[in-house]
Amino acid sequence: MSETYWVRIAKDNLVFSAGHFITFGGGTCERVHGHNYRVEAEIFGPLDENHYVVDFIAARDALAQIVGELDHRMLLPTEHPQIRVVADGKEVTATFEDRRWIFPECECVLLPVPNTTTELLARYVGRRLLDLLEERTGARPQHIRIAIDENYGQWGVCELRGE
Repeated sequence: MSETYWVRIAKDNLVFSAGHFITFGGGTCERVHGHNYRVEAEIFGPLDENHYVVDFIAARDALAQIVGELDHRMLLPTEHPQIRVVADGKEVTATFEDRRWIFPECECVLLPVPNTTTELLARYVGRRLLDLLEERTGARPQHIRIAIDENYGQWGVCELRGE
């Protein structure tokens, strides 16, 4: 019989409020709006010499750092083929067709994603978590799952293996 181990982190403080907009359905761009996002992480792997998959404190603190970086910010995609995002050191201008938004740069997070969907936010959080865990523990998990709830039961999930 094989054994599989993982830890799940779903703390009450792993939440962030942020604004965004997405495009869908052949070029429709929705209005700017926001969500109160909740973040959960599952980290899979073998047990280490301490008999755990990952240090809970390191994982919890890394997730809290990521959530803090996103909290009360405007989330903007930098890889969208139709949304142009330009930062000038003071402001960020985002344009889509004939629409234009200007935000204070200190209130924005420019994300390396093609759209700020919940699924791609989960991928972003997952990749950041992998990097931070490697920095803090010296080990990079080979399998994680990040789930982000944008509206009390509407989850976007990204599972990363071998990143």
